[in-house]
This record gives sequence, C-alpha cells and structure tokens, in this order.
Amino acid sequence: MWNLPNILTLVRILLTPVIALLPFIDGYWPKLICFLVFLFAAITDVVDGYLARSRNLVTDLGKLLDPIADKLLLFATIIPIYWISRTRHSLYDIPVWGSIPLWVCVLLIGREIAMTGFRWWAKRKGIVIPAAGAGKLKATIQNIYIGATFLWFTFRDARKPLGWEHNRVAEYWNQFHGGVVALTLALATALTVYSFVVYMYRYRALFQKGQ
Repeated sequence: MWNLPNILTLVRILLTPVIALLPFIDGYWPKLICFLVFLFAAITDVVDGYLARSRNLVTDLGKLLDPIADKLLLFATIIPIYWISRTRHSLYDIPVWGSIPLWVCVLLIGREIAMTGFRWWAKRKGIVIPAAGAGKLKATIQNIYIGATFLWFTFRDARKPLGWEHNRVAEYWNQFHGGVVALTLALATALTVYSFVVYMYRYRALFQKGQ
C-alpha cells in the first residue's frame, strides 16, 4: 500500500504547513525556500500520478490521499498569498489587481470544494469523474500563478538588501514579473469558472430524475 507514488503524496501533505508558514517570515530567503518547496510539491503531484498509472501502482489509499494533498496545497498557498498581499499591499502590489481579491480566493477554493463534493456524489451514482483537459489546464496555470507570486514576494523583499532599488534591469524585471503574476491570476480565475461549467455540462445527465 505504501508504494512510491503514495509516499510522494504523503510527503506533499507533510510539506503544506512548511509552505504555509515560510512566506510570513521576514526576509527574502524564507520566501525563496518557500518557492523551491512549492516547486518540489508541484512536481511530485505530476510524478506520483504518472508513476501510479505507468507502473500499475494505483491504490485506494492513493485515490484517497491525492485529492487531499491537492486541496491542502491550495489552501496552504492561496490563503497566505491573500493575507500577505493584503496586509503588505505597498510592498507586494500586483499590477492591475493590486492584490488577490477575496472573491477570487473564495472562487478558487470554493470550486475545489464543490468539485470534490460533486465527484463524491457522482461516484455514489456509479460514475467516476476523471480530470478533464480544462481542469488540468486550470491546475497548471494556477500552479504557475502561485509559484510566480512566491517569486514575486522574494524579488520584492530582495530589492533593498541587494541594492536593486535603482537598477534598470531590476526595474524591467519588476514590470515583467508583476505582469506575469497579474496575467496568470486572470487566466486561473477564468479557467476555474470555465472548467467547472465544462464538468457540470458534461455530466448534466446526473441531475436528471432517475439517474
């Protein structure tokens, strides 16, 4: 039962408190470490699924732990990002957005909770709902946004101690990086809504009487 994919999933779960707490520590090093740990967690999310399918190591334990790990990782990143960007708005100001709005946080987290409930309900009716293309794309863009935001926090914290406040290259990077964060947040938000609508439409027969 405790094969390599399941161990990687468990490691991802154990890393979530680390990812959640590191951004609150002053300085750019903790935030850089947070980015690296999140990157490792995001990669293991892909690797454990690939190993489980390619080596026929899919287990009931893995089916239970993997969605739990995904939800915990989302909570451990979106909530700190919201809190930090709100309370330190002048330092981490994101172009266009300013900071991640509360309604976007509720949308991202609410969608995951709703899909978990929908999959559980569908399974009770004998229907297994696998991850679809729109959902996978949403997860990818969402992870890019989260990783880019942790790097954004790192960069903004590093400008003063590293003497980059009046550096032309650093200023160009500041504009580019801020734009990436703003754009990926917009894309992740749009794909969150779109992928949910796709799932509801594709399995609309479940809402019909007698299903």
